[in-house]
Amino acid sequence: MSKNDNLTVIDVRNIAKDFRVYHRSYGSLKGMTADWLRRALKHEPSVGFSIRHALSGVSFAITSGETVGLVGRNGAGKSTLLSILSRICLPTSGEADVYGDMISLLQLGAGFHPELTGVENVFFSAMLRGLTEQQVRDRFDKIIDFSELDTSTMDLPLRMYSSGMQLRLAFGIAAHLEADILLIDEGLAVGDAAFQQKCLNKMREYQSEGRTIVMVSHETDSISRFASRVIWMEHGKVRMDGPTQEILPKYIDASSDEEREGVKVG
Repeated sequence: MSKNDNLTVIDVRNIAKDFRVYHRSYGSLKGMTADWLRRALKHEPSVGFSIRHALSGVSFAITSGETVGLVGRNGAGKSTLLSILSRICLPTSGEADVYGDMISLLQLGAGFHPELTGVENVFFSAMLRGLTEQQVRDRFDKIIDFSELDTSTMDLPLRMYSSGMQLRLAFGIAAHLEADILLIDEGLAVGDAAFQQKCLNKMREYQSEGRTIVMVSHETDSISRFASRVIWMEHGKVRMDGPTQEILPKYIDASSDEEREGVKVG
């Protein structure tokens, strides 16, 4: 997999994403439907809602082989943006094109079933992400070795795993999928220090292979270590976009100032 600096693999053009926030919450679709029918029969007004603007006018392009860090405070729109790139949700307006095979590590445990064993979940999750059964068989031993889970553990139902064990297994699967583009949301914060180092080494391997990586992390050390470029999100918009050594210190300074002001106000 060779790096081509002139090839655009992610093209985001004027993306906006709005969410409806209803004034009454429902525990299930059945409850929402029953309430709607009751109101319709009694000619009562519908439940009101407000609009939350998660993203507004976001545009950027990422070329093949880049490692880009998305930074910003909670609620800045980083995870929403990755969800749109992953096709988990659609933008309200604008367009986001991704060229190439992509792996999304937004929720490492996605695709797991608590009643299936670890072995069964490896096949279930990996095939859900696009591998054939034979490809999973060929990579099974490497997945388990990477996860550092023993045979007796792999035969247990997933509901008996600790959260750390589930994350190890999930990252082990993700580390052996083939893709040109990786989207990672806090995916490096997995397991103990030794296992985290193994995950970091895998990231370096991806970079050496010329893969494109977009990572969200509140750990600025990880962003500084891996990303050559930073996109700083604020209130659903791109505040700054540029080289890591230029943008990241400004983001850190701004965050420190906000924290100090928060302490004073509190």
